Amino acid sequence: MRKWIEIMSELTDRKALVTSGSRGIGAAVAIALAEQGADVAITYLHSTNEAAQVVKQIETAGRHGLAIQADAADAEAVAAAVDRVATELGGLDIVVNNAGVGAVGLLADVPIADLDRVLAVNVRAVYVAAQAAAARLTDGGRMIHIGSCIAARNAGPGMTLYAMSKSALVGLNKGLARDLDARGITSNVVQPGPIDTDLNPADGPMAAPQRAMLALDRFGTVADVAAAVVYLAGPGGSYVTGTELTVDGGHAA
Repeated sequence: MRKWIEIMSELTDRKALVTSGSRGIGAAVAIALAEQGADVAITYLHSTNEAAQVVKQIETAGRHGLAIQADAADAEAVAAAVDRVATELGGLDIVVNNAGVGAVGLLADVPIADLDRVLAVNVRAVYVAAQAAAARLTDGGRMIHIGSCIAARNAGPGMTLYAMSKSALVGLNKGLARDLDARGITSNVVQPGPIDTDLNPADGPMAAPQRAMLALDRFGTVADVAAAVVYLAGPGGSYVTGTELTVDGGHAA
């Protein structure tokens, strides 16, 4: 029993930020961190009710929760959210860059406005959050970025822009690992495969072709991704940095 209690409280009193944490993977990560003992802040854009429900679940776990409305495409809003979290939670130990958008379409069909939005949210926001967090993170802190299996294997047409944006996180992550190593801060990317969410349901019209690319004939769950984040955020991930942890059902196999 003692060992189980220690495992379940391995993030006790840590302070965490999860961007875009009101639904899907972000919500699962925020709740999982709270269940491990962390106080957790989330950002959201439009999902006010969903954000409030996530905060409620964080508080049900006995931890302090905070929801901040911020557009990931707005660099000033991203930096301000990081600073607010550190101030209101009384520190910052873990940052999970989860916010992301996608634009599916062939190269010739994607407008510049979509290009700008995807790069602003999927790449620039991660850089800005990392830059702001670096000044606030405690020594030994963790940065974790949610990427995509598409960065390793783009198996079909129409995903060029999304693949480019998520591939950028790999290079950014390696640079962060070197820039922050003197303070013992780690940086890693979690690369999910097809995950059952409201945006990509396991019974949706595009589910069958996605399952056909996997070694495991099923979608993953948000809990699968959250477990990987908790590992990297906890004591077991202290010697893991600058790498990608794939949670993809064998998409890259």
